Amino acid sequence: MDTARISKDALRLSEWLAQKSLGGLSPLSSAVDLAERYKLDLTYGTDDKRVDALIRWETTKNFTAGFIAGLGGAITLPITIPGSVAASWLIQARMVGAIACIYGHDPRSDKVRTMVLLALVGDAGASKLLKGAGIAAGRTLALKALEGASRKTITTVQKEVGAKLIVQSGTKGATKVSRLVPIAGGIVGGSFDAVSCQLVGRTAKRIFRPAEARG
Repeated sequence: MDTARISKDALRLSEWLAQKSLGGLSPLSSAVDLAERYKLDLTYGTDDKRVDALIRWETTKNFTAGFIAGLGGAITLPITIPGSVAASWLIQARMVGAIACIYGHDPRSDKVRTMVLLALVGDAGASKLLKGAGIAAGRTLALKALEGASRKTITTVQKEVGAKLIVQSGTKGATKVSRLVPIAGGIVGGSFDAVSCQLVGRTAKRIFRPAEARG
């Protein structure tokens, strides 16, 4: 097994996800534009309500993306990953980026971009990766965990996120099911992606929500 190549692929995947989710990839707008639509809608009243509505809508979208991708299709990626998996990650990372923006964080920041990626692997997975990089995340995963982290450390974390996602992409049962029963595979894949999107959204809310709003 070529460890160097795998490491390079992992970093390329993380960079691709950060760039395309935050910057936009047709037909999806950027995370910043998505956040602005919610911020301009005064009917929500609070940022928490905006974020909750965003998570609900993107979860619905993620089910649809999972269903369509479960039937076939592809996304141009820097490495070989099933298109259905890439579509799900892209929607989720874009949602996380928008949540960060709604709560006032700058998506151009390396720390914010890294936390966007970490949200994709959930609280437990993110805390484990940070610990492996020598970063104490504390009881609650938060943006401040990366305070003082060097550029080298941040790159290492991004690389580890990519590696974990690559491993996960090969273990999704929905991908195997879809080869045998396309329609059922699409439904299973869509449901899996929707549940995953909800979990990622909740993780992102915990990461980026201001401390004073947590009560």
